[in-house]
Amino acid sequence: MADRLTSIVTKTGDAGTTSLGDGSRIAKNDARIEAIGQVDELNSFVGLLACEPLPKDIPAALERIQHHLFDLGSELCVPGYSALIESHVTFLETEIERSLAELPPLKEFILPGGTRPASLAHVCRSICRRAERGLVTLDQREPLNDIGRQYLNRLSDYFFMLARILNKEAGRQDIFWQKEKTS
Repeated sequence: MADRLTSIVTKTGDAGTTSLGDGSRIAKNDARIEAIGQVDELNSFVGLLACEPLPKDIPAALERIQHHLFDLGSELCVPGYSALIESHVTFLETEIERSLAELPPLKEFILPGGTRPASLAHVCRSICRRAERGLVTLDQREPLNDIGRQYLNRLSDYFFMLARILNKEAGRQDIFWQKEKTS
């Protein structure tokens, strides 16, 4: 494979613009760059979660998700390019269904937390929701591949289920939200 990044310090962004994969330059605060950054931040937190001691199948699933997120980033970096496909969404749906079969049904809202890995999964979930909002914002300006938005929607559900699984595996109960009563 040829060197892809021959220079890291280019100084081309010093004026507040950056290059897209198609060579065009846009402002660093453009909705497209915001969406790219949110997906990148999510991918970084998934990498942090993957550093935790996790049950056997989860590290491989997280690595696969990181590749999918990189694919989504490439879609955002090259306007009009599509990398995600329906099978990426189906993978998440299958993982969610598998998790649902292992967990008791929820009748209440739960608080994010429990173990450190479960808490990190909740952080991934909340960052994923922000990235999804970023894609919706960009899509309102420039139509995007629907699969990316669907993927992030399922991925936030996946992280919610993963947090519950991680707490269950550690012997921790879900913490149910209780509305405070005022006197």
